[in-house]
Amino acid sequence: MSAARAAALVAVALPLVAACGKSEAPPSDPAAERAAATKRAEEGPYGAQMKALDKAKNLQADLNKKAEDNLEKADK
Repeated sequence: MSAARAAALVAVALPLVAACGKSEAPPSDPAAERAAATKRAEEGPYGAQMKALDKAKNLQADLNKKAEDNLEKADK
């Protein structure tokens, strides 16, 4: 191995080795990431399923309120 070849190898390897120790993750906000993922899911391939889930949750809340109102009427 010639000295020029060894110097070229070292010149290529040093930036790679130096870059390995400096992996800085971008700052992230879990709440913002979750909101963005939910928005993408609603607009993407899972949109119909997400809307059906929202309707089911609203229906459940409505039925619970009606049942509670009927129990209050029955107690009177």
